[in-house]
Amino acid sequence: MTTFPPDELPVSDRPAVYVLHENPEWIPPFAAAFAAAGVPLIEWRLAGGVIDLAQAPPEGVFWSRFSASSHTRGNALAKDHTRSVLSWLEAAGRRTVNGRAVIELEVSKIAQLAALQAHGIDTPRTVAVIGSDRLAAAAERFISAADDPAAPFLIKHNQGGKGLGVNRFDDLDGLRDHLASADFEEPVDGITLIQEYVPPADGTITRCEFVGGEFVYAIRADTVAGGFQLCPADACAIGPDGRPVIPPGAQRAPEPGEQIFLARSDIDDLPLAAYRSFLRAASIEIAGIELIQAADGRIVTYDVNTNTNYNAAVESTIQASGPAAIARYLGGLLADSR
Repeated sequence: MTTFPPDELPVSDRPAVYVLHENPEWIPPFAAAFAAAGVPLIEWRLAGGVIDLAQAPPEGVFWSRFSASSHTRGNALAKDHTRSVLSWLEAAGRRTVNGRAVIELEVSKIAQLAALQAHGIDTPRTVAVIGSDRLAAAAERFISAADDPAAPFLIKHNQGGKGLGVNRFDDLDGLRDHLASADFEEPVDGITLIQEYVPPADGTITRCEFVGGEFVYAIRADTVAGGFQLCPADACAIGPDGRPVIPPGAQRAPEPGEQIFLARSDIDDLPLAAYRSFLRAASIEIAGIELIQAADGRIVTYDVNTNTNYNAAVESTIQASGPAAIARYLGGLLADSR
């Protein structure tokens, strides 16, 4: 894999797959998979730089791995840098994967939920609040309109990732105390979601992985030790001290060596056909979609990750690999483009 400085336009003497991203910690599994498949991969970090619109982009396939949580890593410019580069690439006729339109779904849970609902996919009841000064009043109306006004509820950031701003409350007083405390996190786009809390029947959520719009495999994630931050990447699991992190909403920290993620083989009741239709309509080619199977039988879809990561321990137990599937898929697109 070839890596270029963030402010330099990558170039190659032959067409290649370019991975557009801002977090180098997530790249090694993909670099290894592309090398094994013999597909040239060039790393293009987008966190601030220069674009000469008079210059023609390089030839190849451009895969966006922009993450909605980029601003938490000091890369506040990554969102608009990626938007700009993808607009430039697509205007020049280059093949993008998870391109310009997909960025808007990655950075907005409102956009995700609206698109899922348009495909008849059940999502949590949600109210979007623009401006934190309106949160308490909006939550009071949300509670009063609920089927069960005593039921717990969540708040979360509209531009999420990493469990950003996700907190569970049992009543309005708990939310008011939180808003008045130093623990309240202002969302980067000013939008907070109030959402029904859907308790999973077995303490897990399910994540379905798709590459090229086709289902690859599913995993279960333990919410007791995983909480609301259910990133499967190894880089998400360990803190600076070398110990497992305590994710937001977790009841306890994972023990060293404990697996939060396990492969799921019983998939007959998952809405995979609806997910395929949704991904096609949204032009999303690579994604992880997360759902909750509730005690009342509902299957509630609540998140779409368009820069999905994979768990090496899970993949060692099954005959499937997300990075390998991506390398094959993008390698095929690259061959077709020549």
